[in-house]
Amino acid sequence: MIDIQSITDLELLRESVDLECKLAAGRDGKGALPEDFWPTYSSFANTEGGIVLLGVREKQGQFFVEGLVDVAKVRKELFDGLNNRQKVSANLLSDASVREVVLQGRTILAVEIPRANRKQRPVHLTTNPLAQHTFRRLNDGDRPVPDDEVRRMLAEQVEDSRDDRVLRGYDMDDLDESTFRAYRQVFANREPNHPWNVQPDLEFLRQIGGWRKDRDTGESGITVAGLLMFGQMASIQDEFPNYMLDYQERAEAKAELRWVDRLTLDGKWSGNLYDFYRKIYLKLTADLKVPFSLEKGERKDETPIHEVLREALANVLVHADYSDRASILIVKRPDMFGFRNPGLMRIPAAIAIQGGEHDCRNRTLHKMFRLVGVGEQAGSGIPRIYRGWASQHWRAPALYERIEPYNQTLLELRMVDLLPVAVVTALREEFGVAFDALGQNERLTLAAAASERVVTHGRVMEMTALHPFDLTQMLQNLVRDGFLEAHNQGRGSVYCLPGAALPKPEEVFGGSSEQSIPSSAHLKGSSAHLSEGLATEETRDAEGRLLTDQLDAPVIDSLERLDFNFHARLETLAIEPRTQGKLPVESMKSVVLTLCSGHYVTLSCLARLVNRDPDAFRQQYLKPLAKEGKLRLAFPTAPTHAKQAYRSADSFVP
Repeated sequence: MIDIQSITDLELLRESVDLECKLAAGRDGKGALPEDFWPTYSSFANTEGGIVLLGVREKQGQFFVEGLVDVAKVRKELFDGLNNRQKVSANLLSDASVREVVLQGRTILAVEIPRANRKQRPVHLTTNPLAQHTFRRLNDGDRPVPDDEVRRMLAEQVEDSRDDRVLRGYDMDDLDESTFRAYRQVFANREPNHPWNVQPDLEFLRQIGGWRKDRDTGESGITVAGLLMFGQMASIQDEFPNYMLDYQERAEAKAELRWVDRLTLDGKWSGNLYDFYRKIYLKLTADLKVPFSLEKGERKDETPIHEVLREALANVLVHADYSDRASILIVKRPDMFGFRNPGLMRIPAAIAIQGGEHDCRNRTLHKMFRLVGVGEQAGSGIPRIYRGWASQHWRAPALYERIEPYNQTLLELRMVDLLPVAVVTALREEFGVAFDALGQNERLTLAAAASERVVTHGRVMEMTALHPFDLTQMLQNLVRDGFLEAHNQGRGSVYCLPGAALPKPEEVFGGSSEQSIPSSAHLKGSSAHLSEGLATEETRDAEGRLLTDQLDAPVIDSLERLDFNFHARLETLAIEPRTQGKLPVESMKSVVLTLCSGHYVTLSCLARLVNRDPDAFRQQYLKPLAKEGKLRLAFPTAPTHAKQAYRSADSFVP
């Protein structure tokens, strides 16, 4: 467990991990385990883990240590509940997970809850995992998991491989013959003397896992893997109605859905995974420059990047949950390659990056690809991707999950130098020999701050392999030693170089910087619309958006100043929330990200476009989207400013 010795350590924890404080005073004031501990226990276990502090109150970012008078009583109640299956489904804690900590002369309990493994999830309350008894962590809150998601977790729990199931009613006629022939030819070319080459089609398919006899039921037939790998599109979608493959090549480094080349399920090709892999790998590698080199006397026609892209593409296809609702999405842009598959990771991203632990969702598909030279041995794929990308001195890949609107795992490979020469030269001029005396992680952090204006805890985690708590200490040390300045508190902290000219609302719009989120009463009058602050000297583009050197994109700060047609397009994009009293959370978030794509939009303009109260809209949608990394703030040092503006983050997924 992380050592806690002072209030300062609590502040570090708040930025590093999910942290929940509960007073736990009880009716008599001596201490009792609060009932709301259990939803938090379930949500932490089903997400990324976290720490609960019993005997501590947190208010507006400040910690107040109240302490527990009867610590033994609270500890006993905790373990009694953990070992009671009527209370909670699994005990993930040991004695070492629950520590007594003395702060300011008072004793508290620090409970470190780990992420549950696949066979333990879902961790739920009572004996019934359904009916809102299973929780997960979203936006600092414990949220019930929908029943269909719980059922998916239960399936993941019992099925080591999701693709070896025999499918009733399917046979060889459901497979695409040309795809199967192509696979057999590649296999034969790689293994010309293999005994499987002389076997008839059905026996060959059985040997590679595409046909199987279920020894429990006696049924024989095509497996899920066989259908996905070689099937015809219509047959695959009969079994998996949400099955969708999508490749997009975009000409610009933007998340906008504009492509110059696209391959999707349009009926013009088979629609199975093996054909998709063959077509997309050629498209991904079409523009890669291959330097002349020899290996064992023969020309080598591949680079480490070819290997990375091959591994990343195979990784997406063999780890996808084809019963989930998101699509397989591959994006190629001038600045990056992006890969998305439906379904969350079976093991934490940090462990997958280290390698060695293997829990592939579709093990038969993995075997099929490996037999034709695609994909490495178990547990080595993600480390190979990271090593190959590092060989080019590019920014470390970003591997992460999204829960909303659908379960997704994303991998971003950005072709951005970690330590550009010009940036390093400027840092040496500013800090002298002290910069070179720093460690690699510290230099990377300063280079990112110089290139990107500000960095966050999450951004630095993408570039380093540091533990979150160690990373927070590193950032604090850089602040202490004068290399960085910190703004905001907790998990919303941002860091910049000392004296960095970060944009401020009053510099962009004019007026006073001492403003906060307005109440609805202040914005209901017509004067609010007329005072959506404008600088006295300004430049606007053809759409009427404010242009400023302070920001990297134009700003929609006044709907009245927009071009009529452009304004009409925005209102069309926001037609659902404008005309409906209530909208699903996922739908509203999607509208917000679309409205904020390619430019910043101020809070007041967004609120008017979607016909919502500004302060409530910010709390319910904008703040969570910003925390999830899907929205960027124009003014990161003034997150609650009345004229804060938001822009969709630079991801390949809108």
